Amino acid sequence: MTMETLDIEAVKQYLLTLQDRICSEFEAEDGSGKFIEDSWQREEGGGGRSRVLNQGDVFEQGGVNFSHVMGDNMPKSATAHRPELAGRHFQAMGVSLVMHPGNPYVPTSHANVRFFIAEKEGEEPIWWFGGGFDLTPYYGFKEDAVHWHKTARKACQPFGDGIYPKYKQWCDEYFFLKHRNEPRGVGGLFFDDLNEGGFDHCFAFMRSVGDHYLDAYRPIVARRKEIPYGDDERQFQLYRRGRYVEFNLVYDRGTLFGLQTGGRTESILMSLPPLVRWQYNYQPAAGTREAELYEVFLKPHDWANET
Repeated sequence: MTMETLDIEAVKQYLLTLQDRICSEFEAEDGSGKFIEDSWQREEGGGGRSRVLNQGDVFEQGGVNFSHVMGDNMPKSATAHRPELAGRHFQAMGVSLVMHPGNPYVPTSHANVRFFIAEKEGEEPIWWFGGGFDLTPYYGFKEDAVHWHKTARKACQPFGDGIYPKYKQWCDEYFFLKHRNEPRGVGGLFFDDLNEGGFDHCFAFMRSVGDHYLDAYRPIVARRKEIPYGDDERQFQLYRRGRYVEFNLVYDRGTLFGLQTGGRTESILMSLPPLVRWQYNYQPAAGTREAELYEVFLKPHDWANET
């Protein structure tokens, strides 16, 4: 594969446009909240465009970030599972987002699409795509989980029947808190190191994942954002947000990559919720909606084939 066949600029333009589109639709769904843009430059090379929405009618806090960074050495988080990358100049670009709603009946969602290329003079470039999206409800609705996964399957369908089950399982395994022995939410899609089938094929798949995220999430937000709730539901939401913090700070490869490459800390940690609480040895009461989350929704399940 020669450098001429890798249209890096096309990837960058797609990502910038995707960021614009997602921010526009979230502002429309929220009604009052607006994203504040913060452009930044990185000393070692590259920069980004962070956009954060605070205290909207629907979203308590959310961020949709674009970054394009480069450097002379890949960080340990990348070379740990790809030792052949050591000593190569790299570029990494992507859009990463997390939306934390105020209403506990609206789930938190995360999405990310990204492209990496690592080069060394006299050798073929090593490149790949990665990304996915996942859903973290506080109160589970089967209708929402089914819609989310059917949309995820639709994103994968043009690329082969085995793609959705493969990346759905990878998501279930990746977004898993080992120290809690529980998944972060109801899953979705996760893929990484994708270069099989050539650049155009892989780029098309990444675009399909990026383009289906809003179709998966926005209808759920619209259905749940007006449901009345009280302090009990709010306290449970804040408690469950703690799991989100634990995962992102302990396991998330994107967080580690950003911190190890000297990325902009404010942009990396915008994925964390604005308010959160921990409670010692919390156990939900039997027969409650809180217990149902653990018993039904925090279990791997074939939601896409539910009626």
